[in-house]
Amino acid sequence: MRTIRSLLLAGLVAGLGAVPAVAQERISIGTGGTGGLFYVIGAGVADVLNQHMPGATARAEVTGASVENIRRVAAGQMTFGFSSSSTLYEATVGEGPFDSPLPVSGIAYLYPAVLQVATTADTGITAFEGLDGKRINLGPPGSNSAVLVQRMLEAYGIFNPANVQFLSYTEGTSALMNGTIDATVVLAGAPTAALIDLGAQRDMRLLSVEEDRLAEMLARYPYYQIYAIEAGTYEGQAEPVIAINDPAALFTSNDASDETIYQITRTIFENLPQLGEVHPQARAIALETATELPVALHPGAQRFFDEAGQ
Repeated sequence: MRTIRSLLLAGLVAGLGAVPAVAQERISIGTGGTGGLFYVIGAGVADVLNQHMPGATARAEVTGASVENIRRVAAGQMTFGFSSSSTLYEATVGEGPFDSPLPVSGIAYLYPAVLQVATTADTGITAFEGLDGKRINLGPPGSNSAVLVQRMLEAYGIFNPANVQFLSYTEGTSALMNGTIDATVVLAGAPTAALIDLGAQRDMRLLSVEEDRLAEMLARYPYYQIYAIEAGTYEGQAEPVIAINDPAALFTSNDASDETIYQITRTIFENLPQLGEVHPQARAIALETATELPVALHPGAQRFFDEAGQ
């Protein structure tokens, strides 16, 4: 009898030991290249989720950024991702690089990505109209900056394909310093390294846009926002500069679990001080601006912001 009881007890203990551990929820985050801001902040988001979201394991994935992220999230290959607001909007309506609407929705506005149009004092250009007939770098071919600058120049009636170049931001500032172009652009948070370097070597001027001249463009492309770069953002910048903002955003699939997206959103916004340590631009992420997206919020994110009074 004792032997039977021992065997039964041993079997019970063995059975209990064989109970599998609760599976961790795997969260994949579409970011961008390793040298870009999407990846840096995305890695910080992954760390926050791993430390503060029980039962989840998050990882930032290196990708080709906005368009690839949207396509892969919509296909269920990643949980959520980073995108410019303009590209995210185009995905929801089937415009730009997307042949048909994709089932994605917003999680949160993150931080401003501002189109900064720079020239130098020796060009004599002091206003946006002064770019008429001048040589300007629009940014990398096919980039969000190139699209936005062309739309702005068209709104002013001064776009001329013969006068534009498509250089990287670093190449553009170098060309401006060498005098081979008259103006260049950077689409990024302000201040940005390329323009800090330019301002250290030349008398840099940032050009302001006039909101009334862009009213039709802003109505047509509702994902763009007017943004004021505060005086003193760059050395020698005595006054605010009015620019266009194409904000960075987090998004997910419409089919993503409401509870998962709720927990992701809650965890990120309850740990913003930690996230702000990964990069100065991450400090711009705020609850007060989080819902300012041109697309509908995912129900899980909406639930969190409703509870937070946003």
